[in-house]
Amino acid sequence: MEPLNAAVIRGNWATLLIPINNDDSINYQHLSAEIDTLITMQVNGIYSNGTAGEFYNQTEEEFDTISRLLAHKCNAAGMPFQIGACHTSPVMARERVKRAAALQPGAIQVILPDWSAPSMPEVINYLRVLTEAAAPVPLVLYNPPHAKKRLSPEEFFQLKEAGINLAGCKTVGGDAQWYAAMKKWAPELSLFVPGHHLATGVSLGAHGAYSNVACIHPAAAQQWYNLMLTDLPQALQIEKGIQLFMSQYIQPLISTRGYSNQAADKLLAAIGGWANVGTRLRWPYNGIDEGEVNKLRPIAYEMMSEFFALNNENTLCNK
Repeated sequence: MEPLNAAVIRGNWATLLIPINNDDSINYQHLSAEIDTLITMQVNGIYSNGTAGEFYNQTEEEFDTISRLLAHKCNAAGMPFQIGACHTSPVMARERVKRAAALQPGAIQVILPDWSAPSMPEVINYLRVLTEAAAPVPLVLYNPPHAKKRLSPEEFFQLKEAGINLAGCKTVGGDAQWYAAMKKWAPELSLFVPGHHLATGVSLGAHGAYSNVACIHPAAAQQWYNLMLTDLPQALQIEKGIQLFMSQYIQPLISTRGYSNQAADKLLAAIGGWANVGTRLRWPYNGIDEGEVNKLRPIAYEMMSEFFALNNENTLCNK
């Protein structure tokens, strides 16, 4: 597909969740069906190998297989897609970017080096090399809250001044002051924030989410984003139910019981029941027991009833 620019990287982007068999292999049949489902649901776009896609725990052969599968299906369907070429090793990240660019995604997502926190000159040097490797495909910087180097709005401006032209960034977001600073220092970026804060983010200047809410149900998440463009007050009302469920039932699994964000994302997908992904993570990480699904599903449907009501395509399969 044609490279995407910041002006068109918008909305509800759904992540690929990797189905893991009991022997820790990847179930490509289920992954293929998942991509087909996301295309049918007409999300704004699909991306691979974010945190929820367990990019950190794949062989290079698996990375290539996942990337080729996504590219083949999305190109055939005219679905915008991005490939996550993230790696904690800068050398391996550069090689992933090169191979991802050959598949002509709309954009390529990368992270900053993550063993030692890079200085700004090192960040600029790193992103300059990856930009050259990806050209003409643009880069999107995934800069999560646990990154060793988290960029401030002023540091995004330093990248621009150094000639690093990112198409977008995925960040944890912030308060109204942070959004104002991003508008001042990096107005050219497509700004993506966590899915469960998306309506608030849109009200302050965000453009979309690589979305944990899409993990719950991509079609409902798409309708919710569409609603933000036509009836933001109603979308903000729906966000209250989403945030309440997340804070009361999902966040404690992370903060108190020690599960990872990716474990929570797979649990959310199992609660939504739209894909046969399961809750298992690849060794050595622990997924959340599937017994939690039956316990939390009726609670989710009650607390987020307005969200689920947005899905009028009856695509829930209630696995």
